[in-house]
Amino acid sequence: MQKKHVISVENDFKTTDSIEIQEQIAGKPLNHKARKRFGQNFLHDQNIIERIISSIAATSEQHLVEIGPGKGALTEHLVDAAGKLDVIELDRDLVPLLQTRFSDCRQFTIHNADALQFDFSSLLVDPLHNSLQKSNKLRLVGNLPYNIATPLIFHLLDNIGIIQDMYFMLQKEVVDRLTACPGTRSYGRLSILVQYLCQAELLFIVPPNAFTPIPGVDSAIVQLTPRMAIEENNKLQNTTAAGLAQLSYIAKAAFAQRRKTLRNNLKKILPDEQIIQCDIDPGRRAETLTISEFVALTNQYAQLHVA
Repeated sequence: MQKKHVISVENDFKTTDSIEIQEQIAGKPLNHKARKRFGQNFLHDQNIIERIISSIAATSEQHLVEIGPGKGALTEHLVDAAGKLDVIELDRDLVPLLQTRFSDCRQFTIHNADALQFDFSSLLVDPLHNSLQKSNKLRLVGNLPYNIATPLIFHLLDNIGIIQDMYFMLQKEVVDRLTACPGTRSYGRLSILVQYLCQAELLFIVPPNAFTPIPGVDSAIVQLTPRMAIEENNKLQNTTAAGLAQLSYIAKAAFAQRRKTLRNNLKKILPDEQIIQCDIDPGRRAETLTISEFVALTNQYAQLHVA
């Protein structure tokens, strides 16, 4: 006899006996309108869904986390493939829909929470021993709203040590920034921080008509894979979160005014002679620098500000 797994809802949500929930239990569709304040656009194109699921290629030994499952278009495929699936949904009205829809599925947990504030390391804690499980890292999936995409990615970078890979649906403009090369208009602070820690690859573009409601721009699927190791000569001297904060600070300052040179944008934090010591011409613009050169500038800055 197949074991039935129980869904747990980890929040302060309480199930109600509303007419809508009862209709969903009876197999009728739940009418949930997309909310602008949550940036909701629900994926419905089955061909796109199949391409995403095929790209992820989840297995029964893996622990997946879906951010913003919506009505469960991807969830219904992920829950059949993964050994464990946690979903993080901010919209309280969608929680009972997901709870009902996947009540007979394998081990599945709903977290009614804000992904920007969520402690992802808590998903790997062994409840019996209150210790971090090191056997499996998390595989993250999500259709991310534009308004939280960048801050959420920065939040996830803070948890990079527990992440195996990430597959996100984002506005194509954001994916272009994540995957941009030096010398391009999309290259900037986001490109540098993400690519320092991860390999970033645009997998395919998703047209607006794949969603309801239809957005006004193209979307794209990006794969982010944390680097197993960073070459010593391209590595931040400070390998803690403080080092990444310094890299972010230097990149932000360097791109403060894109048309101006490093000499102008960095003059208050790195004088010309310090930039030259990194074998970098202060007359260059930030968009021409490689990630390795930004690391060199950051290490130079760190040496000048040793506590």
